[in-house]
Amino acid sequence: MKDWLSRLTKGYGRKLASIHYWNAWIVVVLSLSGVILLGGFWRELLGEGRVWLKWLHVGVGLVLLIPVFYYLLLIKKHWKQLRGKPWQKFNVVLVLTLLIGWIGSGVVLWQIRTFGPTWANPALIVHDLLTWIGLPYIIYHAITRTGWIKQSGKRSVKTDSEKYHQTPGSYQPLYTRREFIRSAIGIGIAVTVGPSFFKWVGRGLGVGQTMEDVISANPNELVPAPQPAVSSLPPIGGGAKGDFRVYSVTPIPSFNNSNWSFTIDGLVDRPSTWNWEQFVALSRTVQVSDFHCVTGWSVYNNTWEGIPLKTFLTAAGVKSESTTVKFYSGDGVYTDSLTLNQAQMDDVLIAVLHDGEVITADLGGPVRLIVPRMYAYKSVKWLNRIELIQGDHIGYWEDRGYDKDAWVSKSNKTAY
Repeated sequence: MKDWLSRLTKGYGRKLASIHYWNAWIVVVLSLSGVILLGGFWRELLGEGRVWLKWLHVGVGLVLLIPVFYYLLLIKKHWKQLRGKPWQKFNVVLVLTLLIGWIGSGVVLWQIRTFGPTWANPALIVHDLLTWIGLPYIIYHAITRTGWIKQSGKRSVKTDSEKYHQTPGSYQPLYTRREFIRSAIGIGIAVTVGPSFFKWVGRGLGVGQTMEDVISANPNELVPAPQPAVSSLPPIGGGAKGDFRVYSVTPIPSFNNSNWSFTIDGLVDRPSTWNWEQFVALSRTVQVSDFHCVTGWSVYNNTWEGIPLKTFLTAAGVKSESTTVKFYSGDGVYTDSLTLNQAQMDDVLIAVLHDGEVITADLGGPVRLIVPRMYAYKSVKWLNRIELIQGDHIGYWEDRGYDKDAWVSKSNKTAY
């Protein structure tokens, strides 16, 4: 074992330089792919390519384990070389803490079905913190140390030839052409992530757009406005806890009385279509539920007001050959489905109000599906049609790599 470690650490100065080099590029790829995955613009542009980018991000994140693990095998020898250099020791501890925390939180988000929202929510916060606070430092460190470590006069680790054949006053310039290119990439990343960083900080500090701002900017123009029930305003849930992250695979549509309708058809005895005036006159119920996204974030204690899905199904008269309830989004692209058994769950709601307010276009209004016990990609936004069909239906994201099994917890799956 000792001989193996000795061979592994031989010439470890060059190996340390390689670790910095590869770590720099891995971080660059993770940074760019992470920002693209986060941005709404890129979600719309990439479509199904986003799934492949997600797996690239996960794969490269796992590759990050290699330089981290390799360095841990070298750390004992490196640590001895850092005697009397507290700043460099601090740097090593900080970078390792950031990288290990980043990998750990990323694994939790990657395996969200195993860990569930209880672990995923704090993991996402940690991942965000490391992205916006730790990432600039890691990029700076990885880029500059790749060039810095080549300067034998500065680094702690020297090869034997450098120990005995140094030319006084000679040094290698820090910014070679290669280092300049890497620095430019680092600056490019900073410029790219900067707006998202300030938006994230603003949200955390409570500045920027408030919910009132979002509601007032709602492009939908539908009258009359639905009047909230007594239990919706103030909301019996006490008000939603958390922030929605707006994702869309198409440009966000807007509606008015002339272009909005709601239909239930397919394998039913009594197909029906409502205009807006008729739809808002339907009797509604109120429920409090949590909202979980498969990317890791959640919004708790939402007070939704709307019509239970099973009320529509009962009124329409589902034919015996029907097995699946298919949902259409008003964007003309997105669809998803539930089995007929799942669609009968009491908490599946066709929602028109959230916390006593109209559901804004960016959150899927004027009408959206709410399936609290499943991840949010099942809760179709801009819902305007329900079709009863025979056989299965593969939804938009399931067709692009997401699991058809969208249960948030195993207990829900067992029950249905």
